[in-house]
Amino acid sequence: MGGLAIVAAYHDLWQVEASFRMTKSDLRARPVFHRERDTIEAHLTVVFAALAVSQHLQDATGVTIKTLIRTLRPLRTIRVDVGGHPITAAPQITDQARAILNRLPGGLFRPREITI
Repeated sequence: MGGLAIVAAYHDLWQVEASFRMTKSDLRARPVFHRERDTIEAHLTVVFAALAVSQHLQDATGVTIKTLIRTLRPLRTIRVDVGGHPITAAPQITDQARAILNRLPGGLFRPREITI
């Protein structure tokens, strides 16, 4: 293996390590102490799926996953039933959130509704 190939492989390793650090912090994927092979594989599948989705969102929007989460997490529609009368509170979408949402592929954004 030549010097350029070694440097390229090292850069790839750095990206993988950075992704795992991001997964542990920004996505809050903490170590889970599994003992069974099936649960270990299921945990890794969920973490890698979250990593793939977050990488896609970062590529589509041009912002970091930390910024995406911080900006979009508050955007939830809440529906409360009071005495049989539903009251819905829609989120206030900031300019920063709107800019991110406009960069997402069409139809990807769906407000999350929580019923109390």
